[in-house]
Amino acid sequence: MLPIKSKYKIGKRLGPGIFEQLQTQKFALSAARKKEKRGRGGRGGSDYGLQLLEKQRVRFTYGLSERQLSNYAEKAYVEVDPSASLHRALEMRADSVVYRAGFAPTRRAGRQAISHGHFTVNGKRITTPSYRVSKGDIVAVREGNRSSPLYASLAEKEDKRPAPQWLAVDMSAMKIEIVGEPQYNAVETGLNYPTLFEFYSR
Repeated sequence: MLPIKSKYKIGKRLGPGIFEQLQTQKFALSAARKKEKRGRGGRGGSDYGLQLLEKQRVRFTYGLSERQLSNYAEKAYVEVDPSASLHRALEMRADSVVYRAGFAPTRRAGRQAISHGHFTVNGKRITTPSYRVSKGDIVAVREGNRSSPLYASLAEKEDKRPAPQWLAVDMSAMKIEIVGEPQYNAVETGLNYPTLFEFYSR
């Protein structure tokens, strides 16, 4: 696990949305001041530099290795809408779903929970964070883990983080139903996938 100082340095370079722990008003103001300074004649970035930066932003946001992200990008690039395809692939990973639904405080925590076998998909235990769910699937806390302090108070946290519309979350039943698919919006996600594809097409 990266120490908070290392996360702060990476977040200063890549943006506040990379790590959940850095999504505070104080950090956002600091990042805004740095961006303003660059705009007043500070160091600018080349096309390659901007593409590399965006690639790193996506990689750190989803906690992927270089090879994992490259593989996702390669598969998405041949689709009609590469950006939408890549976004679906990343968001519909089991670890992302668990995080988005509010069953884990961070994506990293979601990865650990999946790796340790805390969740099932359609009643079958999974241990692969990259497991891709589909519309109609039911993701649930495994019966043997429901009394764990990690999940026992889930119902009380229901209003902490709103789940996206493509997920139907039942905290009391400790389950998530995939009722749709995530839609890519560069403004909402804060990630510019076309720039990432430019990096890989060089």
